[in-house]
Amino acid sequence: MPYTAPPPIHLRELEDRLRSSPGLSQKTGIKAAYESIGDSVRLPHVFGSAMVRLGDDCAALQTADGWLLFAIEGLIEGFVNDAPWFAGYSAVMVNLSDISAMGGRPMAVTDALWPGSEASAKEVWAGMLAASLAYGVPIVGGHTAHGSQRTNLAVSVLGRANRLLTTFDAKPGDQLLVALDLRGELFDDYPFWNASTHALPQQLRDDLELMPKLAEDGLCCAARDVSMGGIVGTLIMILENSGVGALIDLEAIPQPEHLPLDLWLTCFPSFGYILSVPERYAEEVRNRFLARDLACEAVGTVNLEGALDFRLGSEQRRFWKF
Repeated sequence: MPYTAPPPIHLRELEDRLRSSPGLSQKTGIKAAYESIGDSVRLPHVFGSAMVRLGDDCAALQTADGWLLFAIEGLIEGFVNDAPWFAGYSAVMVNLSDISAMGGRPMAVTDALWPGSEASAKEVWAGMLAASLAYGVPIVGGHTAHGSQRTNLAVSVLGRANRLLTTFDAKPGDQLLVALDLRGELFDDYPFWNASTHALPQQLRDDLELMPKLAEDGLCCAARDVSMGGIVGTLIMILENSGVGALIDLEAIPQPEHLPLDLWLTCFPSFGYILSVPERYAEEVRNRFLARDLACEAVGTVNLEGALDFRLGSEQRRFWKF
């Protein structure tokens, strides 16, 4: 049967779907839990003589010759039990993206595994090992606890950056670029775009090197990898942390063929970054991704509105007020 394109969607309907998506709802819940802890969490903590800002995917600790980056990811229980191999692979992959998004290079990974069964533990381990070998980042230790009814997994990563990228430094006038790998497919019934497991290891490693090189060349102000909140959730995080706003042209966002826009905007894309780039560098940054057969387009401009606005065709609406 030939493919039939879905009917055009109006912006209000699209926004309703986005707000009700699981990924965006989870990010809202995280923010609520974070705020309930108290003001002290939002204040910088002292590490030596450096100030550590909370809100990025990695803790960034300044050292004499750069920055030490430390991150951790906990996997959704249902995902780990339904797809243990891919969950293990993804747990490593997403941590490496966190390091790369902050201008760093990953050094090593550790894990904490609560296996619900010996079979699931083997599958999780096989997935983690496959990602470790593909990206060339070793698993150097961890913790395994038996007696759990269901399998649970958390993975941490250590990295290093010479020049730091954060979500706090987007400036009015910057171009917002979205970089994605469209050479993939949806994983089962999950909103996960798998562009990694079938790729060549050298391709994965070279693609991961793009962000630290952009940071070291001074071409990018701020960045974040596209997380489980999808492109929309990640836009909210980077704009809110920087205390700015933006008008986003949704039709400018690179998108796979035959995938509904609302699904793609809330999908975890394997390789995906949002970058805030001074206008004079935007084309050079875009070309670096295109040279590696990755999609990258400018989708909006940072402003002082304190809100995330969307444009779709002739429609324009305010989606999120900070």
